[in-house]
This record gives sequence, structure tokens and C-alpha cells, in this order.
Amino acid sequence: MMLKRIHFVIDKTVKASKFKNKLLNLHKNYTIRKANVIVVVGGDGFMLETLKKYQKFNKPFYGINRGSFGFLMNKFDINNILKNISQAKIVSISPLIMSAKTKNNKKIKAIAVNDVSLLRQSKQTSLLEIRNKNKVIIKKLVSDGVLVSTPAGSTAYNLSVHGPILSLDSKKIAITPISPFRPRRWKGKVLPSSSIIKIKNLNHVKRPVSVVADNKEVRNIKYVTIKIDRFVNFKLLYDRNNSLSKKIKLEQLRRQVN
Repeated sequence: MMLKRIHFVIDKTVKASKFKNKLLNLHKNYTIRKANVIVVVGGDGFMLETLKKYQKFNKPFYGINRGSFGFLMNKFDINNILKNISQAKIVSISPLIMSAKTKNNKKIKAIAVNDVSLLRQSKQTSLLEIRNKNKVIIKKLVSDGVLVSTPAGSTAYNLSVHGPILSLDSKKIAITPISPFRPRRWKGKVLPSSSIIKIKNLNHVKRPVSVVADNKEVRNIKYVTIKIDRFVNFKLLYDRNNSLSKKIKLEQLRRQVN
């Protein structure tokens, strides 16, 4: 794949901006409309922001890690960007779309590449009902919250709350409780990607809950609907020896060893 016209998007962190001048001296920075690939320099969080910001241009994204872990990114290699892009593999990812309704009946939508999480806002635990379409999964989950994850996000927050790691081609989504109190032994559920998850706050007055789609937060929700958005498809480019599928498999192996 020969993708030569690059539009650079560089995070303002010290670690990323340090190489900005050198990068732009080596490569022409095309406008977003003339470019045929978007190179994102930063960390995972910045990549998530950039994917959504430039979604409408329908162009592939190549991430260069200047953050910490950089799960969605490629290794930093300033001298071989064009070569690496031309040899990269494409991974297509459909995000979750979250539709929330607040206690003031305000409706808000957002997309999430990694996950949508519901979290208690006060010292009291949340009381949540979880359904898949009209089928009840959990009638009353007493917990700090719950998380719905895509395969791409299953090694992020989902893994830290002991959720399952999903293969990129699994066509599944994971529902994982966050510090469940009742039912104490419920570990969550893996569902087909065609599922429509409906989560209701059973007491939004006394036990307020917020919902977070990647990095967008909506507070004081009554209920939220979460499903895969099949009309949106992000194309991420990965170095051949550093694919997203490989990273996920390595995390699966680490979990088995531990």
C-alpha cells in the first residue's frame, strides 16, 4: 500500500511535541483534504480523540507512539515513516455508539472505540438493570458500575477490571462488572456484536451514575443504550510485526501465564 501524502496530527505533550519540528522538516504536511493518510503522534488517548475528530474524512490512521503503553500505536521510528506506512496492514474497527438519557431528559450520543463505562458518582453503589434488547441479563447489579467493551478495547480498562480479552475477529462484545457486590460472583458476559445493550439506573435520584464513552463523560443518567455502530468504520494501519491482533494475543498469553 503506497500512501505518501501525510497529514500529521501531533499531541501537545512535551514527549510528542519535542519531535514536531524534526518530523515536519523531514516530511511535507499536507492538508487533511489532500492527504491520503493521517499520522497521529501521541498516546492511545490522543489517538481516540483524533479518530473521532477526523472520522468524517474516511481516511486511514497510522499511530506513532509518544505516550506510555501505546496499544493503538506503532513504535516510534521517525526515519522510516513512509516505508512503514507503505508496508502496513489495515485493521478495520467499528466503534460502539452510546445513547444516554439524563435525569433532565437530555439525550446525548457518543461513540467509543474502546469501551463505554457506567460509574457511580457518589459514595453509594449503583443499582443497574442490564438487558440485551428485551432479555434481562441482570435484574439488579449492585456495584461500582459496569463496562461494555469492544475487542479492540478488551485489553484496556476491561482487562483491568478482570474482563475477558476478545480476539479482534471474534465479533463479540464484553459486559464486565466493576467491583460487583450483588450478585457477588457474577463475572460478566460475552455477547454477539449484534447485541443491543440497555442499562437502566434503578435509582437515579439517590444513586447517581455517569457514563463515559472512551473519554466523553455524561453525568446523572437515567439509562443508556449501547451497540456496535456498523455505519462507522475506522481504518488503522499497523507495522507488519506490530499488528493489533498480535498485541491482543500477547495479552492473552500474559493472562494465561499469570
